[in-house]
Amino acid sequence: MKPTHLFVALAAVGILAGTAGCGQKKPEKTRIAMVVKNLGNGFFDAAHTGADEAAKQLGDVEVIYTGPTTPSAEGQIEIINSLISQKVDAIVISANDPNALVPIAKKAMQRGIKVVSFDSGIAPEGRQMQLNPSNAELIGEKQIQMAADEIKGAGEIAILSASAQATNQNIWIDVMKKVLQKPEYAKIKLVATVYGDDQSDKSYREAIGLLRSHPDLKAIIAPTTVGIVAASKAVSDENLVGKVYVTGLGLPSEMAGHVKSGAVKEFAIWNPIDLGYAATYAADQFVKGKAEAKPGASVSVGRLGSVTLDANREAALGPPYTYDATNVDKFAKLF
Repeated sequence: MKPTHLFVALAAVGILAGTAGCGQKKPEKTRIAMVVKNLGNGFFDAAHTGADEAAKQLGDVEVIYTGPTTPSAEGQIEIINSLISQKVDAIVISANDPNALVPIAKKAMQRGIKVVSFDSGIAPEGRQMQLNPSNAELIGEKQIQMAADEIKGAGEIAILSASAQATNQNIWIDVMKKVLQKPEYAKIKLVATVYGDDQSDKSYREAIGLLRSHPDLKAIIAPTTVGIVAASKAVSDENLVGKVYVTGLGLPSEMAGHVKSGAVKEFAIWNPIDLGYAATYAADQFVKGKAEAKPGASVSVGRLGSVTLDANREAALGPPYTYDATNVDKFAKLF
Protein backbone atom coordinates (compact mmCIF):
# COMPACT_ATOMS: atom_id res chain seq x y z
CA MET A 1 0.00 0.00 0.00
CA LYS A 2 1.28 3.48 -0.94
CA PRO A 3 2.01 5.87 1.96
CA THR A 4 -0.82 8.21 0.90
CA HIS A 5 -3.28 5.31 0.72
CA LEU A 6 -2.13 4.11 4.12
CA PHE A 7 -2.66 7.60 5.56
CA VAL A 8 -6.18 7.75 4.10
CA ALA A 9 -6.98 4.27 5.50
CA LEU A 10 -5.71 5.22 8.95
CA ALA A 11 -7.62 8.46 8.85
CA ALA A 12 -10.78 6.56 7.96
CA VAL A 13 -10.21 4.20 10.89
CA GLY A 14 -9.67 7.23 13.11
CA ILE A 15 -12.89 8.79 11.96
CA LEU A 16 -14.75 5.52 12.48
CA ALA A 17 -13.21 5.07 15.89
CA GLY A 18 -14.14 8.60 16.80
CA THR A 19 -17.70 8.04 15.63
CA ALA A 20 -17.93 4.82 17.64
CA GLY A 21 -16.89 6.79 20.72
CA CYS A 22 -19.87 9.08 20.21
CA GLY A 23 -22.41 6.45 21.19
CA GLN A 24 -22.72 4.81 17.75
CA LYS A 25 -20.82 1.64 18.76
CA LYS A 26 -22.90 -1.53 18.65
CA PRO A 27 -23.27 -2.82 22.23
CA GLU A 28 -21.36 -6.00 22.97
CA LYS A 29 -23.08 -9.02 24.48
CA THR A 30 -22.98 -9.60 28.23
CA ARG A 31 -20.72 -12.61 28.74
CA ILE A 32 -21.84 -14.92 31.54
CA ALA A 33 -19.64 -17.91 32.34
CA MET A 34 -21.32 -20.95 33.86
CA VAL A 35 -18.69 -22.88 35.86
CA VAL A 36 -20.01 -26.32 36.82
CA LYS A 37 -18.61 -28.91 39.22
CA ASN A 38 -17.38 -31.06 36.34
CA LEU A 39 -17.97 -31.49 32.63
CA GLY A 40 -19.80 -34.55 31.32
CA ASN A 41 -22.34 -34.40 34.16
CA GLY A 42 -25.94 -34.77 32.93
CA PHE A 43 -27.35 -32.58 35.70
CA PHE A 44 -25.14 -29.66 34.66
CA ASP A 45 -25.64 -30.30 30.95
CA ALA A 46 -29.33 -29.74 31.68
CA ALA A 47 -28.45 -26.56 33.64
CA HIS A 48 -26.53 -25.42 30.54
CA THR A 49 -29.70 -25.90 28.47
CA GLY A 50 -31.50 -23.58 30.91
CA ALA A 51 -28.68 -21.01 30.76
CA ASP A 52 -28.90 -20.94 26.95
CA GLU A 53 -32.68 -20.47 27.22
CA ALA A 54 -32.17 -17.43 29.47
CA ALA A 55 -29.54 -16.01 27.10
CA LYS A 56 -31.87 -16.39 24.13
CA GLN A 57 -34.73 -14.74 26.01
CA LEU A 58 -32.56 -11.84 27.20
CA GLY A 59 -31.16 -11.43 23.69
CA ASP A 60 -27.89 -9.71 24.57
CA VAL A 61 -26.25 -12.47 26.61
CA GLU A 62 -23.60 -14.99 25.61
CA VAL A 63 -23.10 -18.07 27.82
CA ILE A 64 -19.64 -19.57 28.25
CA TYR A 65 -20.08 -23.11 29.62
CA THR A 66 -17.05 -24.52 31.39
CA GLY A 67 -15.81 -26.62 34.31
CA PRO A 68 -13.01 -29.00 35.30
CA THR A 69 -12.98 -32.56 33.97
CA THR A 70 -13.05 -33.91 37.52
CA PRO A 71 -14.85 -32.14 40.39
CA SER A 72 -12.20 -30.23 42.34
CA ALA A 73 -11.88 -26.75 43.84
CA GLU A 74 -8.39 -26.46 42.28
CA GLY A 75 -9.82 -27.03 38.81
CA GLN A 76 -12.49 -24.38 39.33
CA ILE A 77 -9.96 -21.86 40.71
CA GLU A 78 -7.82 -22.29 37.58
CA ILE A 79 -10.87 -21.71 35.37
CA ILE A 80 -12.00 -18.61 37.29
CA ASN A 81 -8.48 -17.14 36.97
CA SER A 82 -8.75 -17.57 33.22
CA LEU A 83 -12.24 -16.00 33.16
CA ILE A 84 -10.94 -12.98 35.10
CA SER A 85 -8.28 -12.54 32.38
CA GLN A 86 -11.00 -12.78 29.73
CA LYS A 87 -12.93 -10.02 31.57
CA VAL A 88 -16.27 -11.81 31.55
CA ASP A 89 -19.20 -9.88 33.01
CA ALA A 90 -20.48 -12.55 35.39
CA ILE A 91 -19.66 -16.01 36.73
CA VAL A 92 -22.42 -18.44 37.66
CA ILE A 93 -20.92 -21.35 39.62
CA SER A 94 -21.81 -24.57 41.43
CA ALA A 95 -18.95 -24.75 43.91
CA ASN A 96 -16.87 -27.83 44.66
CA ASP A 97 -15.80 -26.21 47.94
CA PRO A 98 -17.66 -23.29 49.58
CA ASN A 99 -14.60 -21.79 51.28
CA ALA A 100 -11.66 -22.64 49.01
CA LEU A 101 -13.22 -20.61 46.19
CA VAL A 102 -13.73 -17.43 48.25
CA PRO A 103 -10.33 -15.76 47.54
CA ILE A 104 -10.56 -16.20 43.74
CA ALA A 105 -14.24 -15.22 43.72
CA LYS A 106 -13.39 -12.08 45.72
CA LYS A 107 -10.69 -11.26 43.17
CA ALA A 108 -13.28 -11.60 40.40
CA MET A 109 -15.71 -9.30 42.20
CA GLN A 110 -12.95 -6.73 42.80
CA ARG A 111 -12.50 -6.65 39.00
CA GLY A 112 -16.19 -5.86 38.58
CA ILE A 113 -17.31 -9.40 37.73
CA LYS A 114 -20.63 -10.42 39.30
CA VAL A 115 -20.55 -13.84 41.01
CA VAL A 116 -23.70 -15.90 41.55
CA SER A 117 -23.45 -19.39 43.03
CA PHE A 118 -26.20 -21.94 42.44
CA ASP A 119 -26.93 -25.51 43.53
CA SER A 120 -23.79 -25.78 45.68
CA GLY A 121 -22.93 -22.40 47.17
CA ILE A 122 -19.83 -20.31 47.76
CA ALA A 123 -19.58 -18.79 51.27
CA PRO A 124 -21.36 -15.38 51.43
CA GLU A 125 -18.22 -13.24 51.18
CA GLY A 126 -17.42 -14.79 47.78
CA ARG A 127 -20.60 -14.02 45.84
CA GLN A 128 -23.49 -11.64 45.22
CA MET A 129 -26.10 -14.33 45.84
CA GLN A 130 -26.63 -18.07 46.24
CA LEU A 131 -29.58 -19.66 44.43
CA ASN A 132 -30.69 -22.84 46.20
CA PRO A 133 -32.87 -25.24 44.20
CA SER A 134 -35.33 -25.39 47.10
CA ASN A 135 -35.45 -25.23 50.91
CA ALA A 136 -36.15 -27.66 53.75
CA GLU A 137 -39.79 -26.63 54.22
CA LEU A 138 -40.62 -26.98 50.53
CA ILE A 139 -38.75 -30.29 50.21
CA GLY A 140 -40.39 -31.84 53.28
CA GLU A 141 -43.89 -30.67 52.39
CA LYS A 142 -43.58 -31.82 48.77
CA GLN A 143 -42.77 -35.38 49.81
CA ILE A 144 -45.76 -35.64 52.15
CA GLN A 145 -48.01 -34.18 49.43
CA MET A 146 -46.88 -36.80 46.92
CA ALA A 147 -47.36 -39.68 49.39
CA ALA A 148 -50.81 -38.34 50.36
CA ASP A 149 -51.83 -38.13 46.69
CA GLU A 150 -50.70 -41.70 46.05
CA ILE A 151 -52.60 -43.20 49.02
CA LYS A 152 -55.64 -40.91 48.67
CA GLY A 153 -54.98 -39.17 51.98
CA ALA A 154 -55.22 -42.14 54.32
CA GLY A 155 -53.08 -45.05 55.54
CA GLU A 156 -49.71 -46.02 56.97
CA ILE A 157 -46.47 -44.59 55.60
CA ALA A 158 -42.79 -45.10 56.44
CA ILE A 159 -39.59 -43.20 55.70
CA LEU A 160 -36.42 -44.80 54.34
CA SER A 161 -33.65 -42.24 54.87
CA ALA A 162 -29.89 -42.17 54.23
CA SER A 163 -27.87 -42.21 57.46
CA ALA A 164 -29.12 -41.22 60.90
CA GLN A 165 -26.44 -38.48 60.87
CA ALA A 166 -27.34 -36.96 57.47
CA THR A 167 -28.06 -33.33 58.39
CA ASN A 168 -30.20 -32.44 55.37
CA GLN A 169 -32.22 -35.68 55.55
CA ASN A 170 -32.94 -35.17 59.26
CA ILE A 171 -34.09 -31.60 58.68
CA TRP A 172 -36.43 -32.79 55.89
CA ILE A 173 -37.80 -35.58 58.09
CA ASP A 174 -38.50 -33.09 60.90
CA VAL A 175 -40.41 -30.93 58.42
CA MET A 176 -42.36 -33.99 57.21
CA LYS A 177 -43.41 -34.81 60.78
CA LYS A 178 -44.63 -31.24 61.29
CA VAL A 179 -46.53 -31.29 57.99
CA LEU A 180 -48.25 -34.54 59.03
CA GLN A 181 -49.76 -32.66 61.98
CA LYS A 182 -51.86 -30.54 59.59
CA PRO A 183 -55.59 -31.40 59.60
CA GLU A 184 -55.59 -32.50 55.95
CA TYR A 185 -53.12 -35.29 56.79
CA ALA A 186 -54.91 -36.51 59.95
CA LYS A 187 -55.64 -39.93 58.40
CA ILE A 188 -52.00 -40.61 57.54
CA LYS A 189 -49.87 -42.40 60.13
CA LEU A 190 -46.05 -42.49 60.08
CA VAL A 191 -45.23 -45.96 61.45
CA ALA A 192 -41.43 -46.14 61.04
CA THR A 193 -38.28 -44.30 60.01
CA VAL A 194 -35.36 -46.50 58.96
CA TYR A 195 -31.86 -45.80 57.62
CA GLY A 196 -30.10 -47.42 54.67
CA ASP A 197 -26.88 -45.38 55.02
CA ASP A 198 -27.15 -44.50 51.30
CA GLN A 199 -25.97 -48.02 50.44
CA SER A 200 -28.06 -49.87 47.86
CA ASP A 201 -27.99 -53.28 49.56
CA LYS A 202 -28.69 -51.98 53.07
CA SER A 203 -31.45 -49.66 51.80
CA TYR A 204 -33.02 -52.63 49.98
CA ARG A 205 -32.92 -54.79 53.12
CA GLU A 206 -34.46 -51.98 55.20
CA ALA A 207 -37.24 -51.56 52.62
CA ILE A 208 -37.98 -55.30 52.63
CA GLY A 209 -38.05 -55.11 56.44
CA LEU A 210 -40.63 -52.31 56.33
CA LEU A 211 -42.86 -54.21 53.91
CA ARG A 212 -42.81 -57.37 56.01
CA SER A 213 -43.12 -55.67 59.43
CA HIS A 214 -46.02 -53.45 58.36
CA PRO A 215 -48.48 -55.44 56.24
CA ASP A 216 -50.85 -52.45 56.03
CA LEU A 217 -48.15 -50.08 54.75
CA LYS A 218 -49.37 -47.92 51.86
CA ALA A 219 -46.30 -45.82 50.98
CA ILE A 220 -42.56 -45.48 51.51
CA ILE A 221 -40.98 -42.03 51.29
CA ALA A 222 -37.25 -42.08 50.50
CA PRO A 223 -35.68 -38.59 50.57
CA THR A 224 -32.49 -40.05 49.03
CA THR A 225 -31.72 -41.06 45.44
CA VAL A 226 -30.20 -44.37 46.61
CA GLY A 227 -33.08 -45.20 48.94
CA ILE A 228 -35.87 -44.50 46.45
CA VAL A 229 -34.38 -46.91 43.89
CA ALA A 230 -33.88 -49.62 46.55
CA ALA A 231 -37.43 -49.21 47.90
CA SER A 232 -38.91 -49.34 44.38
CA LYS A 233 -37.06 -52.60 43.68
CA ALA A 234 -38.20 -54.05 47.01
CA VAL A 235 -41.87 -53.27 46.25
CA SER A 236 -41.54 -54.94 42.83
CA ASP A 237 -39.70 -57.99 44.21
CA GLU A 238 -42.35 -58.47 46.94
CA ASN A 239 -45.14 -58.28 44.29
CA LEU A 240 -46.67 -55.26 46.01
CA VAL A 241 -46.90 -52.93 42.99
CA GLY A 242 -50.24 -51.14 43.21
CA LYS A 243 -50.55 -51.90 46.93
CA VAL A 244 -47.53 -49.99 48.23
CA TYR A 245 -46.26 -46.85 46.50
CA VAL A 246 -42.79 -45.35 46.65
CA THR A 247 -42.03 -41.64 46.41
CA GLY A 248 -39.32 -39.19 47.49
CA LEU A 249 -36.28 -37.67 45.81
CA GLY A 250 -34.82 -39.48 42.80
CA LEU A 251 -33.02 -39.08 39.48
CA PRO A 252 -35.15 -39.52 36.34
CA SER A 253 -32.51 -41.75 34.69
CA GLU A 254 -32.70 -44.15 37.65
CA MET A 255 -36.45 -43.92 38.19
CA ALA A 256 -37.93 -44.18 34.68
CA GLY A 257 -38.19 -48.00 34.86
CA HIS A 258 -39.86 -47.90 38.29
CA VAL A 259 -42.41 -45.36 37.05
CA LYS A 260 -43.19 -47.71 34.13
CA SER A 261 -43.51 -50.70 36.50
CA GLY A 262 -46.09 -48.83 38.57
CA ALA A 263 -44.07 -49.00 41.81
CA VAL A 264 -43.73 -45.21 41.62
CA LYS A 265 -46.46 -42.81 40.48
CA GLU A 266 -44.45 -39.65 41.00
CA PHE A 267 -41.24 -38.47 42.62
CA ALA A 268 -39.37 -35.19 42.82
CA ILE A 269 -35.97 -33.57 42.46
CA TRP A 270 -34.86 -30.10 41.41
CA ASN A 271 -35.27 -29.24 37.73
CA PRO A 272 -31.71 -28.43 36.57
CA ILE A 273 -33.01 -26.64 33.46
CA ASP A 274 -34.96 -24.18 35.61
CA LEU A 275 -32.00 -23.84 37.98
CA GLY A 276 -29.54 -22.98 35.19
CA TYR A 277 -32.06 -20.60 33.61
CA ALA A 278 -32.76 -18.76 36.88
CA ALA A 279 -29.10 -18.45 37.91
CA THR A 280 -28.13 -17.04 34.51
CA TYR A 281 -31.07 -14.62 34.47
CA ALA A 282 -30.20 -13.44 38.00
CA ALA A 283 -26.55 -12.89 37.05
CA ASP A 284 -27.67 -10.70 34.15
CA GLN A 285 -29.79 -8.64 36.55
CA PHE A 286 -26.70 -7.92 38.69
CA VAL A 287 -24.60 -7.04 35.62
CA LYS A 288 -27.24 -4.56 34.41
CA GLY A 289 -27.67 -3.00 37.87
CA LYS A 290 -31.26 -4.23 38.18
CA ALA A 291 -30.58 -6.28 41.33
CA GLU A 292 -28.88 -5.52 44.63
CA ALA A 293 -26.82 -7.96 46.71
CA LYS A 294 -28.46 -7.20 50.04
CA PRO A 295 -30.82 -9.03 52.43
CA GLY A 296 -34.46 -8.53 51.51
CA ALA A 297 -33.71 -7.60 47.90
CA SER A 298 -35.91 -9.07 45.18
CA VAL A 299 -34.16 -10.55 42.14
CA SER A 300 -36.01 -11.31 38.90
CA VAL A 301 -35.57 -14.83 37.52
CA GLY A 302 -37.51 -14.31 34.31
CA ARG A 303 -40.29 -16.79 33.54
CA LEU A 304 -39.94 -18.20 37.08
CA GLY A 305 -40.91 -14.91 38.73
CA SER A 306 -38.63 -13.44 41.38
CA VAL A 307 -36.76 -14.60 44.48
CA THR A 308 -36.00 -12.74 47.71
CA LEU A 309 -32.55 -12.79 49.31
CA ASP A 310 -32.37 -13.80 52.97
CA ALA A 311 -29.89 -12.57 55.62
CA ASN A 312 -27.08 -14.59 53.95
CA ARG A 313 -28.12 -13.36 50.48
CA GLU A 314 -29.50 -16.79 49.63
CA ALA A 315 -32.77 -17.56 47.86
CA ALA A 316 -34.76 -20.72 47.13
CA LEU A 317 -36.15 -21.28 43.65
CA GLY A 318 -39.21 -23.26 44.70
CA PRO A 319 -40.58 -26.72 45.52
CA PRO A 320 -38.80 -29.71 43.98
CA TYR A 321 -40.01 -30.47 40.46
CA THR A 322 -42.40 -33.42 40.02
CA TYR A 323 -41.61 -36.27 37.64
CA ASP A 324 -44.14 -38.87 36.51
CA ALA A 325 -45.08 -40.94 33.45
CA THR A 326 -45.69 -37.79 31.40
CA ASN A 327 -42.16 -36.39 31.60
CA VAL A 328 -39.73 -38.88 33.15
CA ASP A 329 -38.39 -40.22 29.82
CA LYS A 330 -37.54 -36.73 28.57
CA PHE A 331 -35.54 -35.91 31.71
CA ALA A 332 -34.01 -39.41 31.96
CA LYS A 333 -31.96 -38.52 28.88
CA LEU A 334 -30.49 -35.55 30.76
CA PHE A 335 -29.69 -36.81 34.26
